Amino acid sequence: MKPNILITGATSGIGAALAARYAGRAELLLAGRMPELEAMPILPANAHYVVADQSAPEVAASNIMAALDLLGWESLDLAVLNAGSGWSGDPASEPAGSIRNTLEANLVAAIALAYGLSPLLSGGRLVLIGSTARRGAPLFASYAAAKAGLDGLARSLAEEWRGRTKVQVIHPGPVRTDIHAKAGFDPGRARRFFTSPETMARLLERALASRRSRRTISFPRYLAAAVTPWLR
Repeated sequence: MKPNILITGATSGIGAALAARYAGRAELLLAGRMPELEAMPILPANAHYVVADQSAPEVAASNIMAALDLLGWESLDLAVLNAGSGWSGDPASEPAGSIRNTLEANLVAAIALAYGLSPLLSGGRLVLIGSTARRGAPLFASYAAAKAGLDGLARSLAEEWRGRTKVQVIHPGPVRTDIHAKAGFDPGRARRFFTSPETMARLLERALASRRSRRTISFPRYLAAAVTPWLR
């Protein structure tokens, strides 16, 4: 029997690449903010899709839970909470609405969804996709704060759910996705050092298989100066 897998942020970047890797080997429920008619042509055939904008945490969690119920899934083998967004600039200049949106999309939505999924994850795994930005990233203060919070959430849930649900947090280094452009940041020549979404998805799948509670997937330290800020 194929495992049941949920992936959020699945319409682009790491999420889409990870969904492509699991296609054919799992029953997939993919979530994203893109309207269904626009999303389905770019997603794996036979994958199920639900519109769930993580910047509205309660609505996103409710939509995903309703989709799981409609599918009749009584359990989840793996939930990968990957969705995220960011804003780039002087922290003192970031509008309050942007700060709230960044925290809600990257942290609050993960908390709400993790709690909602808890009954379905007995014997399964919850994987939170963080970022090496959690250690601090110039021009991405609120994003870094949200990812640091996500790391703390993973640690707490790993203790709370010990013996029932495996909890992992994986922190990718910079990846060539559209999150930089959406955040208003141009990495310039450093972008050539960023990992492709396909390569990162392969590394993520390997990290998932290792079952280590915390894992960072990044470049050697000597490249750090070239690729900061560490935004996936």
